Amino acid sequence: MTRRMVGILIFPEVEVLDFCGPFEVFSVAPLDEERRRDEPAPYEVVLIAEGQGTVIATGGLKVVPDHDLVAAPSLDVLIVPGGWGTRREMSNDRLLSWIARQARRGTTMASVCTGSLLLGKAGLLDGKRATTHWRALEDMRAWFPTVTIVEDEHIVQDGNLITSAGIAAGIDLALRMVAAHHGDTVARATARYMEYPFPETNRRRV
Repeated sequence: MTRRMVGILIFPEVEVLDFCGPFEVFSVAPLDEERRRDEPAPYEVVLIAEGQGTVIATGGLKVVPDHDLVAAPSLDVLIVPGGWGTRREMSNDRLLSWIARQARRGTTMASVCTGSLLLGKAGLLDGKRATTHWRALEDMRAWFPTVTIVEDEHIVQDGNLITSAGIAAGIDLALRMVAAHHGDTVARATARYMEYPFPETNRRRV
């Protein structure tokens, strides 16, 4: 079985559920529910940070990345989460350049919450449809005037780029990606194992 390589970017003050939610989905997705304990998930998930040291997420959670930017493996999917730390990282040219390079390599780019602001600063949202956390919609509209801001959809896909609403929406995003890769049955089995409601609709929660 060829496993997709999923990289999840982390940085200081990253929102915990933004990256832990997708990590959980991809790491427990079963191709065969009856052999869950015997077969690995069809994804290999790694955490990537700018440097090699411990990253302190929102709330003080300490996280050790698997790779820094230099040693990161070739990715099939890159998840860019949000959190208060995105405001600082929007001025981090090294990180933004690395994100842009992943897109040029054909990686599927996905963001959770205000991670979309990093995609925007990396030049990946120009002329695209996108969304973000409801509190950041007006900021996105002001900072990225060429982006079509979608306010009523939980997850927005435009070609090889996927953005989602805030925090828990990252779980829905990951489940929908599993469904796209491996079918509805596998995605629903993943949600059931997590005791999480499968996203039956893409309407934004209010």
